[in-house]
Amino acid sequence: MVTSAGLLLHRGPTVRADRQVFIAHMGGPFWRARPRAWSIPKGLLEDGEDPLGAARREFAEEIGVPAPEGEVVDLGEVQQASGKRVRVFALRADDFTVGEVRSNIVRLELPRGSGRFVEVPEVDDARWVSLDEARALLVSGQVAALDRLLAAERNA
Repeated sequence: MVTSAGLLLHRGPTVRADRQVFIAHMGGPFWRARPRAWSIPKGLLEDGEDPLGAARREFAEEIGVPAPEGEVVDLGEVQQASGKRVRVFALRADDFTVGEVRSNIVRLELPRGSGRFVEVPEVDDARWVSLDEARALLVSGQVAALDRLLAAERNA
Protein backbone atom coordinates (compact mmCIF):
# COMPACT_ATOMS: atom_id res chain seq x y z
CA MET A 1 0.00 0.00 0.00
CA VAL A 2 1.40 3.39 -1.01
CA THR A 3 1.51 5.82 1.91
CA SER A 4 2.31 9.51 1.85
CA ALA A 5 2.68 12.08 4.61
CA GLY A 6 1.46 15.65 4.38
CA LEU A 7 1.34 18.88 6.34
CA LEU A 8 -1.90 20.87 6.42
CA LEU A 9 -1.22 24.45 7.49
CA HIS A 10 -4.18 26.36 8.87
CA ARG A 11 -4.81 29.87 10.13
CA GLY A 12 -7.45 32.24 11.34
CA PRO A 13 -10.08 32.03 14.03
CA THR A 14 -11.53 28.66 14.82
CA VAL A 15 -14.90 29.86 13.54
CA ARG A 16 -15.39 27.72 10.44
CA ALA A 17 -16.36 30.52 8.04
CA ASP A 18 -13.10 32.39 8.66
CA ARG A 19 -10.74 29.38 8.79
CA GLN A 20 -8.17 28.97 6.01
CA VAL A 21 -5.90 26.13 4.92
CA PHE A 22 -2.81 26.15 2.69
CA ILE A 23 -3.14 23.79 -0.28
CA ALA A 24 -1.12 23.12 -3.44
CA HIS A 25 -2.07 22.67 -7.10
CA MET A 26 -0.48 19.61 -8.68
CA GLY A 27 1.75 20.45 -11.65
CA GLY A 28 2.02 18.99 -15.10
CA PRO A 29 -0.30 18.61 -18.08
CA PHE A 30 -2.47 15.90 -16.49
CA TRP A 31 -3.70 18.26 -13.75
CA ARG A 32 -3.80 21.52 -15.74
CA ALA A 33 -7.53 21.62 -16.52
CA ARG A 34 -8.88 19.03 -14.08
CA PRO A 35 -11.23 19.86 -11.25
CA ARG A 36 -10.06 18.77 -7.80
CA ALA A 37 -6.40 19.12 -8.80
CA TRP A 38 -5.36 20.55 -5.42
CA SER A 39 -3.74 18.65 -2.59
CA ILE A 40 -2.36 18.92 0.89
CA PRO A 41 1.41 19.29 0.34
CA LYS A 42 2.54 15.68 0.71
CA GLY A 43 4.82 12.98 -0.59
CA LEU A 44 5.85 9.38 -0.32
CA LEU A 45 6.81 7.98 3.03
CA GLU A 46 9.97 5.88 2.73
CA ASP A 47 10.26 2.56 4.62
CA GLY A 48 11.04 3.26 8.27
CA GLU A 49 10.85 7.06 7.81
CA ASP A 50 9.27 9.19 10.52
CA PRO A 51 5.90 10.35 9.06
CA LEU A 52 6.15 13.89 10.47
CA GLY A 53 9.71 14.23 9.20
CA ALA A 54 8.55 13.07 5.76
CA ALA A 55 5.66 15.56 5.81
CA ARG A 56 8.06 18.41 6.62
CA ARG A 57 10.55 17.28 3.94
CA GLU A 58 7.83 17.03 1.31
CA PHE A 59 6.39 20.43 2.21
CA ALA A 60 9.80 22.04 1.66
CA GLU A 61 10.31 20.18 -1.64
CA GLU A 62 6.89 21.04 -3.03
CA ILE A 63 6.54 24.63 -1.81
CA GLY A 64 10.19 25.69 -1.90
CA VAL A 65 10.42 26.88 1.70
CA PRO A 66 10.40 24.98 4.98
CA ALA A 67 7.19 24.72 6.94
CA PRO A 68 7.08 26.87 10.06
CA GLU A 69 7.80 25.37 13.45
CA GLY A 70 5.03 24.82 15.94
CA GLU A 71 2.82 22.30 17.65
CA VAL A 72 1.60 19.65 15.23
CA VAL A 73 -1.64 17.67 15.53
CA ASP A 74 -1.77 14.20 13.96
CA LEU A 75 -5.04 13.96 12.01
CA GLY A 76 -4.47 10.31 11.10
CA GLU A 77 -4.74 8.76 7.65
CA VAL A 78 -7.15 9.51 4.83
CA GLN A 79 -7.50 7.35 1.73
CA GLN A 80 -7.63 8.65 -1.82
CA ALA A 81 -9.61 7.00 -4.63
CA SER A 82 -6.36 5.58 -6.02
CA GLY A 83 -5.91 3.64 -2.78
CA LYS A 84 -3.03 5.84 -1.65
CA ARG A 85 -3.15 6.55 2.06
CA VAL A 86 -2.09 9.99 3.31
CA ARG A 87 -1.04 10.56 6.91
CA VAL A 88 -1.96 14.18 7.60
CA PHE A 89 -0.50 16.48 10.24
CA ALA A 90 -2.04 19.88 11.00
CA LEU A 91 0.03 22.92 11.94
CA ARG A 92 -1.30 26.33 12.91
CA ALA A 93 0.64 28.91 10.89
CA ASP A 94 -1.06 32.31 11.14
CA ASP A 95 2.00 34.23 9.92
CA PHE A 96 3.10 31.91 7.09
CA THR A 97 3.45 33.49 3.66
CA VAL A 98 5.28 32.46 0.53
CA GLY A 99 5.98 34.86 -2.32
CA GLU A 100 6.59 32.26 -5.01
CA VAL A 101 6.22 28.50 -5.11
CA ARG A 102 9.52 26.87 -6.09
CA SER A 103 8.65 23.19 -6.33
CA ASN A 104 10.96 20.34 -7.14
CA ILE A 105 10.85 19.04 -10.72
CA VAL A 106 9.61 15.55 -11.65
CA ARG A 107 10.18 13.60 -14.85
CA LEU A 108 7.08 12.04 -16.43
CA GLU A 109 6.59 9.80 -19.43
CA LEU A 110 3.80 11.30 -21.56
CA PRO A 111 1.89 9.54 -22.81
CA ARG A 112 2.68 6.45 -20.75
CA GLY A 113 4.68 3.92 -22.72
CA SER A 114 5.64 6.47 -25.40
CA GLY A 115 9.29 6.82 -24.44
CA ARG A 116 8.80 10.62 -24.45
CA PHE A 117 9.61 12.35 -21.17
CA VAL A 118 8.84 15.83 -19.92
CA GLU A 119 9.96 17.62 -16.78
CA VAL A 120 7.31 19.49 -14.82
CA PRO A 121 7.07 21.07 -11.38
CA GLU A 122 5.43 18.74 -8.89
CA VAL A 123 3.42 21.74 -7.66
CA ASP A 124 2.70 24.80 -9.82
CA ASP A 125 0.72 26.92 -7.33
CA ALA A 126 -0.09 27.01 -3.63
CA ARG A 127 -2.25 29.36 -1.60
CA TRP A 128 -4.44 29.99 1.40
CA VAL A 129 -8.12 29.21 0.78
CA SER A 130 -11.23 29.04 2.93
CA LEU A 131 -12.41 25.66 4.21
CA ASP A 132 -15.37 25.75 1.83
CA GLU A 133 -13.12 26.49 -1.14
CA ALA A 134 -10.73 23.72 -0.06
CA ARG A 135 -13.63 21.26 0.04
CA ALA A 136 -14.34 22.03 -3.63
CA LEU A 137 -10.69 22.01 -4.78
CA LEU A 138 -9.00 19.15 -2.91
CA VAL A 139 -8.86 15.65 -4.36
CA SER A 140 -11.93 14.09 -2.80
CA GLY A 141 -10.05 11.60 -0.61
CA GLN A 142 -8.35 14.43 1.29
CA VAL A 143 -11.52 16.33 2.23
CA ALA A 144 -11.89 14.17 5.35
CA ALA A 145 -8.73 15.82 6.71
CA LEU A 146 -10.63 19.13 6.86
CA ASP A 147 -13.33 17.55 9.02
CA ARG A 148 -10.67 16.05 11.26
CA LEU A 149 -9.01 19.46 11.61
CA LEU A 150 -12.29 20.98 12.78
CA ALA A 151 -12.92 18.08 15.16
CA ALA A 152 -9.42 18.40 16.63
CA GLU A 153 -10.00 22.11 17.25
CA ARG A 154 -13.34 21.43 18.96
CA ASN A 155 -11.69 18.85 21.22
CA ALA A 156 -8.66 21.02 22.05
